Amino acid sequence: MPKVPHWQKSTFSGGGDGNTCVEVATAAESIHLRESDDPTTEMAITPAALSHLLRALKGPLR
Repeated sequence: MPKVPHWQKSTFSGGGDGNTCVEVATAAESIHLRESDDPTTEMAITPAALSHLLRALKGPLR
């Protein structure tokens, strides 16, 4: 039986009434992402690919 992922919300989600945040869960060799307002759709990504994405989003350090 597959293990049910433990989803975690960002601490910046505010905890309000709306479901407007990204949730993250880890698996053996991947990281899963989903939006709170559509929890049935998720994306799996490797840790290396997520690291590259976050560096690109942050931009060059100054």
